[in-house]
Amino acid sequence: MGSADIVPGVSGGTIALITGIYGHLIEAISNIKFGFLKPLIKGDLKGFWNGLLDEIDFKFFIPLILGIGVAFLTLAKVVTYCMEVHTALTFSFFLGLIIASAVILFRKIEKINIKHVIAAIVGLILTYIFVSLNPIAGDHSLIVLFISGMIAICAMILPGISGSFLLLLLGQYQYMLTALHELHFVELIVFVVGAVIGILGFSKILNYLLKNYEEITMAFLIGVMLGSLKVPAVQIAGSVGAGLSALLPCVVVAVIGFILIIVLETRFDYME
Repeated sequence: MGSADIVPGVSGGTIALITGIYGHLIEAISNIKFGFLKPLIKGDLKGFWNGLLDEIDFKFFIPLILGIGVAFLTLAKVVTYCMEVHTALTFSFFLGLIIASAVILFRKIEKINIKHVIAAIVGLILTYIFVSLNPIAGDHSLIVLFISGMIAICAMILPGISGSFLLLLLGQYQYMLTALHELHFVELIVFVVGAVIGILGFSKILNYLLKNYEEITMAFLIGVMLGSLKVPAVQIAGSVGAGLSALLPCVVVAVIGFILIIVLETRFDYME
C-alpha cells in the first residue's frame, strides 16, 4: 500500500482490496472513536488501557503501518527515479495494475443491474474530470500541509483514486517527497496529523456504504478506476509517441502488471 500511495495515479486502497484487507481496514479505522480517552481524563489508567485495546486493532495496524512506513522511506526515491527515467514502462505497469483491479471488483458483483451501471458511469465521469484538472500552485505553510493531509488520505484509501495525484493537484506532491527524503519532521508531523483526522472521519462514511450498499459502491469504484486510467495513458502516450516498436514493451509490461494482480488476488482468496 505504501509503494502504491507514493505513485500519482495508483491507489493504496486498490492494493488493500486486492490483498483482501480492505473491508477490515475500513472497519478497523471507523471503530476508533477515542472513547478510551475518557478514563484517562479521570486518571483511570486501567480503564484507558482496556478501552484502547477494545477500540484499536493493534495486531492489524502495527504491521500495516510499519509496512507502509518502510515503503515510504525506502521506495520513494526508487519510484521517483522510475517515473522520471523509465516513464512509459513504469506507467504501463501501473496501467495493468489498475485494469486488473477493476476486473477483480467486477467479479465481486453477483448480478449487474441499471443501478450498478449508473454508479460506474458516475464514478468514471467524476474521476476523469478530476484527473483532467491542472495542478494548482499552492504555498507550503503548515495549515496548507495539514489540510492537504486531510484531503489526500481520503483518496489514498479509495481504490482507484490516487492520494499522490491529489497532492500533485494541490501543489504539495514534490514538496512532501522532499520533506520525506530529507526528514523535515515538523512538516511531516503536521501532514500526518491532518491525514489521521481525515481518515477517521472518511472511514466511517465508507464503512457505512460498504455495509449497506456494497455492490453499488463497488460499481462506483470500478468507474473510478476506469476514469483514473487517463493518468497512466497520457504519460505513456507522451513518452513513447506513435512508434509501434516503443509501444510493444509497454504492452508487455502492462500485461505483466495485470497478471501479477490477478495472481495475487487468486492467491489471497485461496489463503482466506
